[in-house]
Amino acid sequence: MTDDAADAAGTTPDLRASDADRERVAEVLRDAVAEGRLDMSEFEERLDATYKARTYRELAPITRDLPVAGVTPPPVVDLHKDPAPEGSWAGRVVGGADSGATPWAVAVMSGFERKGRWVVPRRMNCVAFWGGGELDLRQADFSAGEVEINCVAVMGGIQITVPPGVEVVVRGIGIMGGFDHREAGVPGDPGAPRVVVTGVAFWGGVGIERKKLRASKAERRREREARRELRREERGARGVQGAHRRMLEGHRDLLGEGRREAREEYREERRDRRDRRGYGE
Repeated sequence: MTDDAADAAGTTPDLRASDADRERVAEVLRDAVAEGRLDMSEFEERLDATYKARTYRELAPITRDLPVAGVTPPPVVDLHKDPAPEGSWAGRVVGGADSGATPWAVAVMSGFERKGRWVVPRRMNCVAFWGGGELDLRQADFSAGEVEINCVAVMGGIQITVPPGVEVVVRGIGIMGGFDHREAGVPGDPGAPRVVVTGVAFWGGVGIERKKLRASKAERRREREARRELRREERGARGVQGAHRRMLEGHRDLLGEGRREAREEYREERRDRRDRRGYGE
């Protein structure tokens, strides 16, 4: 990266790049190979250079000839931090210090649990050895727009639950174990935090699940009452429709009976006329 380019990007060329910076460049490369701008050999070569890069100066040339989404060439890879969160996430990314958040969670032949209202530190280390741990981020606040959770599971398990809208990046591996990658690559909502999960599972497992928060008891009670009221209204509507149908059927019966009586009277009148004519002869 030249000094002019560095000034344009608002960065110092020799400033150390973060994992998030490298991941943003990797995303540009993935888009480029999907659009046919790079072949697989070029993609692999540049991706390898991306993850080996240590400074902005080393990152900048990798995407210099590639367009960035929404930007016309010549492109400059945006190496700034994400903008301040907006909307419903604004109050949950607290920023600044970790607000007393504990950066460690350890379970040795035991367990740990973080759920409800708590603060996810900028970097958190979780260890489960012959034990298990659970991290539920659905009601949590975040110390930064991007947090890293490093998980080490040895003959144990760690389960991470994230809310919809949060972007998940997975960089962990499983050795005779499992490291869940299913939630990786799902785009996040604007202003939502990014959760980077790293680490290793050896004869153990790290699971990542995206799930909505279950409604409170009061909300579930209100939903049940609303459903019962709807069923009562539907039953009432069916009762009114049934009564109306029976009324129509009764009306049709009356009309049919009246027509039958009229036909009988007409036949009797014709017979009387014939009888009178025969008597007159």
